[in-house]
Amino acid sequence: MPQTTSIPTDAEIDAILAEHTHREGPLLPMLHALQAEFGYIPTAAIARIAHLLNMTKAEVHGVVSFYHDFRERPAGHHVVKICRAEACQAVGGDALAEETLAKLGLDWHATTPNGALTVEPVYCLGMCACGPAAMVDDKVVGRLDAARMARILTEAGA
Repeated sequence: MPQTTSIPTDAEIDAILAEHTHREGPLLPMLHALQAEFGYIPTAAIARIAHLLNMTKAEVHGVVSFYHDFRERPAGHHVVKICRAEACQAVGGDALAEETLAKLGLDWHATTPNGALTVEPVYCLGMCACGPAAMVDDKVVGRLDAARMARILTEAGA
């Protein structure tokens, strides 16, 4: 979850990066630290990391966009990750996902206008026997149906 709501300054970004420049293979630790502090990877950090590590901005952005848990913008106060794997699809996961997105008026990775909830796809939560499944913040929930998902969304403030 985002720790701050303002746009991070270059000095704040540089302080975090400085903590990791001495490490072997510092890119992922830098990205994790930025996300832990700000809740996302600030755009300004991409160029600063590229310069520090003698990489191109495209290379850094490629790593950020490759890993699904890195965000390029702040998430909502709550994050609901809906399983998109085959086992959950086989027991109604696709319909549940479509209904949830339609109810919220969102696409994947989007956040409700009030900032309460972000919806993301995830590809297997290890709950294959209890699908459809989702992760609400850090809690895995199985055997979801429309009514249970509606309660989750309401509790999240969506």
